[in-house]
Amino acid sequence: MVRFALTTRIAAPPETVFDVSLDVNLHEASMAGSGERAVAGVTFGAMGPGDTVTWRARHYGVRWQLTSRISAYERPGYFVDEQVRGPFARWHHAHHFAPDGEGGTVMRDAVDFAAPLGPLGRIAERLVLGRYMPRLIRVRNACVREAAERGRA
Repeated sequence: MVRFALTTRIAAPPETVFDVSLDVNLHEASMAGSGERAVAGVTFGAMGPGDTVTWRARHYGVRWQLTSRISAYERPGYFVDEQVRGPFARWHHAHHFAPDGEGGTVMRDAVDFAAPLGPLGRIAERLVLGRYMPRLIRVRNACVREAAERGRA
């Protein structure tokens, strides 16, 4: 299993950052490099408590599909998305939003995931996924920052 945390400072209030973070269309834009798009469940606009979305994408030349659910939701403090079907043995992504004391937000992502296939999956985690997944979340967070700071919710 791989665990990592990222912290992103954003010059926008937590409510705005929270809402932007749940926007399916913004997520698609942030993952344009992999062609990630919503194909079932919530396929446009904002997600809410209990909502699911099925993503289809291509990473490292492999096409995959992942369905996640918003399993915890407390606006504007945090939400959690978890895989309910897909390529990972486990995917849990907690998104936390806290005021920074200057009108902005400290956004913290806590992700833990496990690749499938037992020992082969653990090798993939060490050699590829352990670096690749944090990089993807950083790209996504840059798009969240840009959208939130422009006031787009």
